[in-house]
Amino acid sequence: MTFLQGLLSNISTRTRLLGNAPNTAQNSDAHLHALSSACATLMERGGEASQIMTAQRALTHYQQLAPEERLAFFSLLASDYSAEPSAIHSTYKAYCASEDNAALEQLFNACEPRRQDLLRRLNLCPGGTFELVKMRADLLKQLRHTPELAALNSDFSHLFNSWFNRGFLVLESIDWNTPAAVLEKLIQYEAVHAISDWRDLRRRLDPDDRRCYAFFHPATGDEPLIFVEVALCKGIPDNVQRILEHGEEVPLEVADTAVFYSISNCQAGLKGVSFGNFLIKQVVQELSRELPQLKNFVTLSPVPGFADWLAEQRSSQSLVLSEALDTFLQDHEAGELPAAAHKEFMRLAAYYLTEAKHRSGQPLNPVARFHLGNGASLHRLNWLGDTSSKGLQQAHGLMVNYLYQLERIEQNHEAYTRDHSVVCANDIRRLANQAGQYFNSEASA
Repeated sequence: MTFLQGLLSNISTRTRLLGNAPNTAQNSDAHLHALSSACATLMERGGEASQIMTAQRALTHYQQLAPEERLAFFSLLASDYSAEPSAIHSTYKAYCASEDNAALEQLFNACEPRRQDLLRRLNLCPGGTFELVKMRADLLKQLRHTPELAALNSDFSHLFNSWFNRGFLVLESIDWNTPAAVLEKLIQYEAVHAISDWRDLRRRLDPDDRRCYAFFHPATGDEPLIFVEVALCKGIPDNVQRILEHGEEVPLEVADTAVFYSISNCQAGLKGVSFGNFLIKQVVQELSRELPQLKNFVTLSPVPGFADWLAEQRSSQSLVLSEALDTFLQDHEAGELPAAAHKEFMRLAAYYLTEAKHRSGQPLNPVARFHLGNGASLHRLNWLGDTSSKGLQQAHGLMVNYLYQLERIEQNHEAYTRDHSVVCANDIRRLANQAGQYFNSEASA
């Protein structure tokens, strides 16, 4: 069986390489027709070997499609591979008559769209899982303009949440000796603080006071799903430039704090599949075992959306700001911010992170939703924590420390899950309560 699997893998790899070669004989329409035919064949009964080859052929044809043909293929899946209404009605009547488990199973099978079975069969071939992840990334781009494909997206999400559950994930420590193929992907996928070159990457991986961990999946090979970069420090840092520039190395015996300063999801096609909460909790456990002297596990997180929220409040005249703060928000090099204006800024930041809510009732800030949902608490606000152009543009330089306390993670998580409670330090709550004086009640009404 192992020999057969290896043989099929070699054949399918050669098929994929041939399919990726320039092909002037077939245009995109022809590939779409061939793909549709392969999918129809795949849904018929057949031997395992033939199904693997058909799935590989289908995915190879998909790779050759232009964006408009990919949209046509998604539309085909949404319409022709949906559940059959007559089967649902008949099995529902049978269930109502008997209400036994056998009838329930038949009803369940009738309600499942046929495209879920098709996606499972496409997943049979070597490399099929990662190709389907890339296919969903294409779908998400189309979904913005074609909302009728939402049901197809739900099918992908349903399957991926099963295929990529925590039991299948493998945590790997990444360092400068990790194969270059993986290191290149770190540079490519870094989404928080861009890695400029190999020297920059080495500064983040090679010193003794740096760590990097990633989740991998057996079906995606050396493609990381998510990774986190860690700096070991003396005390809780308040500025990311000092971490990224990496001056003097911190001896391990002196370090008392592990700082998660960058967390990057790598696969757009796995949007909505939760990895980060498992990753951080497991990394905390790993570091606690390796370095038992560590007392603090914190993030140094960006606050994307804060600048936009302030601008929106100002444009609607909901906020009445001091002249000094208003000048700073428009020009960060306008001069040193007076103490009163600085306090005003910090109060508004605390209000945004604790009181500004999404329509779901959760915090408006996506990073806050992520860490609070993981069981962290909002620990500290850092004025000018990120003075890069990106940091100034998205949050006027504001950064935040979220604190992970092993003994309180579950309690905080339950509070957030139950009623979206924002667990935060007392001084942050006090600042948020003082922010009301800056809001124009008439404009808000």
